[in-house]
Amino acid sequence: MNIEPNRWLVRQPGAQRRMRLFCFSYAGGSAASYYAWQAALDPAIEVCAIQLPGRGARLGEPPMRSLALVVETLAQVIDLGDELPFAFFGHSLGGLLAFELARYCQRRGGPMPERLFVSGSVAPRRRLLSRRLHELGDADLIAALRQYNGAPAAALDEPELMALMLPTVRADFALAADYEYRSGPLLALPVSVYGGDRDPHVAFEDLSNWQDETTETIRLHRFAGDHFFIQSARDAVLAQMQAELMQMIEAAA
Repeated sequence: MNIEPNRWLVRQPGAQRRMRLFCFSYAGGSAASYYAWQAALDPAIEVCAIQLPGRGARLGEPPMRSLALVVETLAQVIDLGDELPFAFFGHSLGGLLAFELARYCQRRGGPMPERLFVSGSVAPRRRLLSRRLHELGDADLIAALRQYNGAPAAALDEPELMALMLPTVRADFALAADYEYRSGPLLALPVSVYGGDRDPHVAFEDLSNWQDETTETIRLHRFAGDHFFIQSARDAVLAQMQAELMQMIEAAA
């Protein structure tokens, strides 16, 4: 498959960049979730937001429904042909994608992220049967999206906009619902786990189960907020992430 990274990545390269942060969005989300992060983080960190088909500038493309194909494709996308170290950040479904991509890279012996950041995401082998939200009717699916508190209410109230977005939302929820954990070697990299203290979908106390996926001791961080604490507590999240990334950059200097 011929991959064009510019279609898949939203980024602002700069001369001062010393670490890349590949960001994977939640179900129904897009690279737009991370547009403002670049200006908020140290110039040494390059934010590379993943733009999957079916959203943003790629709204006219059919969304992907195979997690294996998404991961295989992203392994090519993140290979930008240089030696700049990188890390992964994923929220909710994005955490699952980032985890499986890291596993794929490790299996193939390719370049590995320096750290995996997973946010608001259940530990993969502890995932229960997911609600099959993608099988709901439009009205019920929109009602479910309101419960997650991630999309602006004004957007959910726009029938024409939702008609455009719901196919992508359904495809993303299908990725989560059809996910099957397969045992394999533990990740040989550090993992930071972020959670909201009032997340009704991912209990903070369960996030410690990410320890089952890595040979390193995980770092667990609690933030104020519900499932979308990365929006309501954005400054605190970015401050913590920057501190961890800069520590890695300084250690490599």
